[in-house]
Amino acid sequence: MDVWHWTSLVALLCYSGLRAIPDVYYQAAKIDRASNWAVFRYIQLPKLKSVLLLGVLLRFMDSFMIYTEPFVLTGGGPGNATTFLSQALTKMAVGQFDLGPAAAFSIIYFLIILLVCWVFYTAMTNMDKGK
Repeated sequence: MDVWHWTSLVALLCYSGLRAIPDVYYQAAKIDRASNWAVFRYIQLPKLKSVLLLGVLLRFMDSFMIYTEPFVLTGGGPGNATTFLSQALTKMAVGQFDLGPAAAFSIIYFLIILLVCWVFYTAMTNMDKGK
């Protein structure tokens, strides 16, 4: 359900990235009689790399904030089968009223997400510099 919910965001990002590619590239490809596959592989995909990276990073960060979909659909059940970390954090803060440990847990959770996103972003941007 989460994928279905946010697919439109990624589609809009890709569409806006495609619309931002100047027509000069397409005109040059037409003069060179490039196939549709060549236009996609050598013009569109390299120009969309940063947009796709942004979409992947946004979806990755958003996947850690998932709360409403599993809460509404299953409530974390049966048992704890579909309980996510964000639901456990909310149960700790609101249900058990352990605000101190919940605040510390949420800061650690945020720092882990930030670190993983930073590593992912630097790895993806440094791949361009290696070529």
